[in-house]
Amino acid sequence: MTESTTSTQLSAQGIVMRYGSNTVLDGLTLDIDTTQLTGLIGPNGAGKSTLFSVLSGFMKPAGGSVAYHGRTLDGMSAVRRARLGLMRTFQVPREFRHLTVLENMLAAPWEQPGESLLSLLVRRGAVRRTERDNTERAWEWLSFLKLDQVAATEAGRLSGGQKKLLELGRILMLQPRCVLLDEPYAGVNPVLIEQISERIRELHGRGIGFVIVEHNLHALSRLVERMLVMDAGKLLAQGTPAEVLADTRVQAAYMGA
Repeated sequence: MTESTTSTQLSAQGIVMRYGSNTVLDGLTLDIDTTQLTGLIGPNGAGKSTLFSVLSGFMKPAGGSVAYHGRTLDGMSAVRRARLGLMRTFQVPREFRHLTVLENMLAAPWEQPGESLLSLLVRRGAVRRTERDNTERAWEWLSFLKLDQVAATEAGRLSGGQKKLLELGRILMLQPRCVLLDEPYAGVNPVLIEQISERIRELHGRGIGFVIVEHNLHALSRLVERMLVMDAGKLLAQGTPAEVLADTRVQAAYMGA
């Protein structure tokens, strides 16, 4: 990777987010070095998924600022942030249930000429080239994710783990720089958990950053280099997985010790 391992690529400064009278993010400030695999943990209601929504532009905070690679993202839509390479997944996968796995992958890329009636009439060559290139990329990613054997299967029939992999695959079709993964192991059997972890490691080695919200501390601590801990909408602790999990404040807040 070309960026310094001590640099900050993604930061949130003084983020405030409220649902009515309930404050979910309470002046949260954190800096994330996306050259390190980073885990984000905390008890239910700590504000982790809300933070992902704020960082990715799906929610507008009541206060504070978000920056990515030194560029302020305030007021920028989720689509514009995604075009910069900052993307997120969701706890519950949002596949097109009645489309095949391959068709789900092909629906992801930006601005395909075949989506325009005019292009279908006057740019048939460009449409065919784009479809050919996208299909080739889709098969490459499906093979990488070990989903090629179910490419013709309706996405709604996949297992929970396969749906998580498909959601990651659709993001990969968009050429991400940093992916905010929300509970990639939830509802996934142990074999697929390890498979997902292996794919994340390899993608990170190719230069894609990952910030991962996850409740499976055992699997997460084996994967990430750094952990951030949230509690009650604030940053409680940060460090290596060993340091964080040994912190008595984290044990009290997260594990009820």
